[in-house]
Amino acid sequence: MFEAVEELIGEHADLEKRLADPAVHADQAEARRLNKRYAELTPIVGTYREWKQAGDDIETARELGQADPEFAAEVKQLEQHREGLTDRLRLLLVPRDPNDDKDVILEVKAGEGGEESALFAGDLLRMYLRYAERVGWKTEILDSNESDLGGYKDVQVAVKARGNSEPGQGVWARLKYEGGVHRVQRVPATESQGRIHTSAAGVLVTPEAEEVEVEISTNDLRIDVYRSSGPGGQSVNTTDSAVRITHLPTGIVVSCQNEKSQLQNKEQAMRILRSRLLAAAQEEAEREASDARRSQVRTVDRSERIRTYNFPENRISDHRVGFKAYNLDQVLDGDLDAVIQACVDADAAAKLAAAQ
Repeated sequence: MFEAVEELIGEHADLEKRLADPAVHADQAEARRLNKRYAELTPIVGTYREWKQAGDDIETARELGQADPEFAAEVKQLEQHREGLTDRLRLLLVPRDPNDDKDVILEVKAGEGGEESALFAGDLLRMYLRYAERVGWKTEILDSNESDLGGYKDVQVAVKARGNSEPGQGVWARLKYEGGVHRVQRVPATESQGRIHTSAAGVLVTPEAEEVEVEISTNDLRIDVYRSSGPGGQSVNTTDSAVRITHLPTGIVVSCQNEKSQLQNKEQAMRILRSRLLAAAQEEAEREASDARRSQVRTVDRSERIRTYNFPENRISDHRVGFKAYNLDQVLDGDLDAVIQACVDADAAAKLAAAQ
């Protein structure tokens, strides 16, 4: 069992030697790549060594148990401990999502429900901004289209990690499960008779692409400029600084108007476009892959309702994994870890089942 780990141990030792060489750090990009791989292998190597030691401890306890009943009683505990290490090692050896360490561009868009949907979109945005603050990530609003009552018709925000993340704790690794339709049940601020309404907002999460990852020909772009506008169509700029970019081969359209200069809006729009094109290419590759290699959580259609926020009951429910909790107020204040972890655990279980 776990014969392949011996090769990884050798690779881990080699990386340790190379990272100790000052010459390697002259190339910062190469040093980052090596550090990333070293960080991926370290928990595998550590767990494997603990697993082997547990096996040795079991054999020793069995031998000593023939003469001393106290050692015999320890065998069962040691076996349970090793079973736990076996499960953990199997999970660590499952191929990781190559995007897990990437930063993301998160978009929230109001759906059916008019102003109430836009207000809910604003609530979701604040939830993600507060969650990012809790875990120490940086956020940057790339573009937004506010509604008359202070909500958002749509908004795009870049979420970035500060430095290197622990394996499985990167921005994409945690936020990739948020894409889909989020439904809210509550008495809207616009409701005068206290009736509960249901509305929804959509969330799209894409890994942010580096320029080298996505090649975009200028001949494939149509770039239009226009005057920025605020809530209700009110003009907020006297120059044509807003930018709309259409990627002609795919029909993807991105608009940005937050910045005062046309150049800045174009740069922000290109960031969003690159991330969408990367996501589209990866989703096409996933469709061509076999079902056994897909994550049951990751392949949920984005048009499906994934989560309900019920205000009267203070309840949040994730319909993909059966998660339910009655701390909606805390979740909307950024306490998202338990919700996200339920999706992470379901994803891991699906990958383990597919690997067996």
